[in-house]
Amino acid sequence: MKKFLVILILVAVWGGIIPLTAQQNTQADNKKSEYYYVTVPVEKIYPYRKGYVVAYRKGVTQIARAYLPVEWFTDAAGKGELIYLDPGTSWPYLMVYYKNGEFSHVRLYARRDRGHATWGNIPLNVNIDDRFENVEDLKLEF
Repeated sequence: MKKFLVILILVAVWGGIIPLTAQQNTQADNKKSEYYYVTVPVEKIYPYRKGYVVAYRKGVTQIARAYLPVEWFTDAAGKGELIYLDPGTSWPYLMVYYKNGEFSHVRLYARRDRGHATWGNIPLNVNIDDRFENVEDLKLEF
């Protein structure tokens, strides 16, 4: 009889704990961020007078380009950050943040050393100014 009473009490206590933990999980679900991000490794970064051209891999054999206006990297715009990686084996990458499905901001992680394999040059006689005009968002290709 005592064993039955002890088991009954344990079941009652256990039955009260499970609903409490379920409530805690639903509260945690309500705190999900409205931001999400996409990260792509960088093949090349080309500095240009109007911004950065970032080449990244699209699939296995193709390269896509993202055009990041220099205005995004000012404090006033706040749409871009250029973050230099410490020396080591980390490869440069691009993180694009979206808020509620729309472009929010971008972070370009690059090597400080401009002699690194990921830094390139655009010849002075090439004019791609039009690719940096009226750029409001960034859609990555895959």
